[in-house]
Amino acid sequence: MHFPLHGNDNGMSSPSSNTKAPSTYAESGVDTASASQALKLMLPHIQRSWNDKVALRSLNHFANIVDVGGMGIAITMDGVGSKALIAQMMDCYDTIGIDCVAMNVNDLICVGAVPVSMVDYIAVEETDPNRLEGIAIGLLEGARLAQISLVGGETAQLPDIIKGVGPQRGFDLVGTAIGHVELDRILTGQNIVAGDVVIGLSSNGIHSNGLSLARKVLLETAKLKIDQEFDELGCVLGEELLKPTEIYVKEAVALFTEIPTLKVLAHITGDGLLNLNRLGEGIGYILDDLPTPPAIFNFIQERGNVPLHEMYSVFNMGVGLCVVVGRNDADRVLSILAEHDRNAKVIGHAVKNEEKQLSLPLHKLTGRGKSFTET
Repeated sequence: MHFPLHGNDNGMSSPSSNTKAPSTYAESGVDTASASQALKLMLPHIQRSWNDKVALRSLNHFANIVDVGGMGIAITMDGVGSKALIAQMMDCYDTIGIDCVAMNVNDLICVGAVPVSMVDYIAVEETDPNRLEGIAIGLLEGARLAQISLVGGETAQLPDIIKGVGPQRGFDLVGTAIGHVELDRILTGQNIVAGDVVIGLSSNGIHSNGLSLARKVLLETAKLKIDQEFDELGCVLGEELLKPTEIYVKEAVALFTEIPTLKVLAHITGDGLLNLNRLGEGIGYILDDLPTPPAIFNFIQERGNVPLHEMYSVFNMGVGLCVVVGRNDADRVLSILAEHDRNAKVIGHAVKNEEKQLSLPLHKLTGRGKSFTET
């Protein structure tokens, strides 16, 4: 549920030597400040609908939970955003459904829920059977990876609303997923204490956030071709941008079963690692051993002269999911993740901090709310 200019040791370069004006998320058309203000106005109306069946009295978590006969049913909704435009540019649709599933089930596991099922909504500019079949192929593969069922959905033809990058190619893809969790096993981060360990699970690239900035930088500012191959990426640009979002369900469910003292999970999507600031009261985080980001991030930063604080405020930067556990549980968690062939490492720890700051000392960045600043 959805309501960074210094050099460093982790593969990101300073854009200071680049004479181009810096690129930002706002310049690409995504105004996070206005979105936050709009959300503040919306939330009071939404919360007035709540009854005693709402198990989480907050919209700050990745999913919310309702009490259905003594069982917690977690529910969340998300889409693929402007990654749909990349699929249209490449005329390739059989992986975008994986992203839709991933964006939803990865949110469900953050509250301790086991994903069960999902429905989708596809709005199209024009009904193209082959394109819709391609989307369905990806949805099916995502469902297989997440071990869920697809139980229905809706397709709407909206030619006056949905526009794409090619003749009648426009579409939008959104999903709603549910899962189950015992009401006494809900994960919210309420038990996080100073000294708890943050374990980062690798991403395979950009996933499904920040594509507006990536497109602005790569296709408009740098004027690269979507079908151009680059040695730095090892593939065609469009193929890199279309890499499906990782699905972390199987390893998360194993953690729920084998680590009863698990504190919380954080899906690193929009706002990047700042998603950790949503977890824990009076808690901040110091992440002092981040992995080297995949090549696509340095590729974007250099070609758009994007400040490092902006990169870390927008992208996952190589960490797709964080797990917070007590220090004594860290080795066992890493062992379970390795059993699931997941590349993971300890990237930092929790600290007592009433301002809920997130510190990246190697990059000289401090994050509060939804943005990083240089320190």
